[in-house]
Amino acid sequence: MPNQIVADYANLTPDFMLDAIESIGIYPTSGLMALNSYENRVYQFTADDELRYVVKFYRPARWTTEQIIEEHQFSIELAQAEIPVIPPLVLDGQTLHQYNGFLFALFECRGGRQFEVDNLDHLEWVGRFMGRIHKVGQAKKFTHRLTLNSDNYLVKPQQFLLQYAEVPDYLRQAFDTALNMLVELTQQQLSDIGTVAQQRLFGDCHPGNILWTDDGPHFVDLDDSVNGPAIQDLWMMLSGDRNAQMMQLEVLLEGYGEFCEFDTNELKLIEPLRAMRMVNYMYWLAKRWDDPAFPHNFPWFNTPQYWEQQVLAIKEQIAQLQEPPLTLPSFNY
Repeated sequence: MPNQIVADYANLTPDFMLDAIESIGIYPTSGLMALNSYENRVYQFTADDELRYVVKFYRPARWTTEQIIEEHQFSIELAQAEIPVIPPLVLDGQTLHQYNGFLFALFECRGGRQFEVDNLDHLEWVGRFMGRIHKVGQAKKFTHRLTLNSDNYLVKPQQFLLQYAEVPDYLRQAFDTALNMLVELTQQQLSDIGTVAQQRLFGDCHPGNILWTDDGPHFVDLDDSVNGPAIQDLWMMLSGDRNAQMMQLEVLLEGYGEFCEFDTNELKLIEPLRAMRMVNYMYWLAKRWDDPAFPHNFPWFNTPQYWEQQVLAIKEQIAQLQEPPLTLPSFNY
């Protein structure tokens, strides 16, 4: 399959999407119900076989065909290991399909309720599955997908934001100074920690990407899977003050350790990774602002109040980076 040609979401009309779905032999009998996705365009529908499906149209030019196929192959490996992810359906031997310039994939539709991050039993359960996900992920590295490093997720966003014209003039100096200090301190800490093992990761494993059923969790949306350190898939489960996070981390790693070893040196990466995510999130919103879906769903972005809050948030994260990292004295993983 060749790499996708230039396409535009403006051309992604309902008739176009239905034609695309029918081109792979699936015939919708319902309308297309938009699901909560901003980066891609994702819809749920029922077909003439009375099954419910989810179709994902990938954002044009974000990933190459090879990168998407690697994501698909990883999710299929996980499903074959009986890990509750939702892999793309294989139709005529392919998981990724192309229709007039758009790349898309079809998935079984599964529901679930919100994952309760403050439920320690649920957290330990998620930890066990994350240990199993990483056991599969360690088998090899991605060849085409990105690596979670400061060049891709910190410096490139920093350079973009320093030139971003929507930062109000009266905040420009304060924002730039705070951002540069955060990036410098984060890079210094990443350098001090040194080399840690890299593996295939879920990548964006925040609570919103975990759905809960009576049979336990299932994990959705591996769109941001990357090579990186194991702690990237764990730290976003932590919330609250330091004591609360230490307790959650112990529970999470107790489940994780049943299936996969964890290098406790990676705990030092939590705050640098949080800083990296903070900068990259601003960059993501700014970079996507020309997409009409973003002003509609993120109306608070690009307001003076938003940038004022970001200056304060960056300063708070700088202070957090200067605190001792989380430690787990009671467990050896």
